Amino acid sequence: QVQLAESGGGLVQGGGSLKLSCTASGRIFSINTMGWYRQAPGKQRELVATIVSGFITNYADSVKGRFTISRDNAKNTVYLQMNSLKPEDTAVYYCNADLKTAAWLKSTTYWGQGTQVTVSS
Repeated sequence: QVQLAESGGGLVQGGGSLKLSCTASGRIFSINTMGWYRQAPGKQRELVATIVSGFITNYADSVKGRFTISRDNAKNTVYLQMNSLKPEDTAVYYCNADLKTAAWLKSTTYWGQGTQVTVSS
């Protein structure tokens, strides 16, 4: 069984910063991609940022230059540093991980339960 646990969400004023963390635990053989997605009320879940093997990153255009994704492979943890936050960043943020639980198995994507980020104007 694999679990992803997020932390770090909360309420912040516009222009402020938050740092989200997500740790994968359980039976893990290897992790390929880890990432962050978000879903605002009434909208579809969208990509925020992904990181592959610790250094290849990809960002949504809306967060480029403001958000930074990083990863600690030894801790199976992914971070999202969010700066210059805007009210439109308000959403539930979900982390995910594409991982193998054994060498002979295919990768499977797992999701965290989500953490609320609210940015006031």
